[in-house]
Amino acid sequence: MLVSDVDLGVEIAGVRFRNPVLLASGTCGYGSEMEQVTDLAAIGGLVSKTITPEPRPGNPPPRIVETPAGMLNSIGLQNPGLEDFITQKWPYLAGLDTRIVVNIAAPTSAASGAMAARLDELDGIAALEVNISSPNMKDGGMLFGCNPVAAAEVIEAVRKSTRLPVFAKLTPNVTDIGEIARAVEGAGADAVVLINTLLGMAIDVEKRRPILANVTGGLSGPAIRPVAVAMIWKVRQAVSVPIVGLGGISTAADALEFIIAGAAAIQVGTASFVNPNAGVEVAEGIAEFCRRQGIERVASLIGSLETP
Repeated sequence: MLVSDVDLGVEIAGVRFRNPVLLASGTCGYGSEMEQVTDLAAIGGLVSKTITPEPRPGNPPPRIVETPAGMLNSIGLQNPGLEDFITQKWPYLAGLDTRIVVNIAAPTSAASGAMAARLDELDGIAALEVNISSPNMKDGGMLFGCNPVAAAEVIEAVRKSTRLPVFAKLTPNVTDIGEIARAVEGAGADAVVLINTLLGMAIDVEKRRPILANVTGGLSGPAIRPVAVAMIWKVRQAVSVPIVGLGGISTAADALEFIIAGAAAIQVGTASFVNPNAGVEVAEGIAEFCRRQGIERVASLIGSLETP
């Protein structure tokens, strides 16, 4: 566990996280995959791989392509389904010494609400992260996140079905992300999470065919970080609920950009594939920065950007 003389704790929707670093959905499995290679007690939390109402086999391979300063993925939300998650995955997750946020996605707002109601029966979930922004979910997903009315309908259905904090995960593949953020805030979201992956594509020029079997996928990694930071800053001006930021964070300096721009917490994703201990190192680096700067509470840095 990370021990520091700096107060790294942050609070989001009444949930206290020991530090502002979480592991992002889809990059840390269901905890057991990461516990062998990093100290989960040293980070603020873990976001489960997306759960859908029914099991999903995911998209056919190839599903991952490395790109300059990032990667494309088209996993297709492969998961065991809600009930198997509850019986097979949750008992392990519930025993971990860190906050657990459960990421959910469904093809309709009613199905999203039903998932939330079922998960509300469990003890120990810190919050629900509602994925309305996956570019790999053909039966909904990003379509909800691109439309403020549809996005609000999903979040409203979840909000009415659970006592848990509701985090809305937003897509960057929109004209005005502030409009979507305001819509989900109005529908009852307790926080917004951004950004999910950017829509991307890679082509095998010799074969003149797309490399991903799904043709397009989600771009993540350092290449998207400047886009994410700008969107954090923009959304901070649009809503009053807390923001959880992600998109290409590999180091403490990266994370601090997001926090200073307005994020109350951050998520480390793609970096974990290169360095499974990245989340812990980011948390340690934030503590060292605060110590060096004479900052007693990391929360004082949230939204502290000084603009001309």
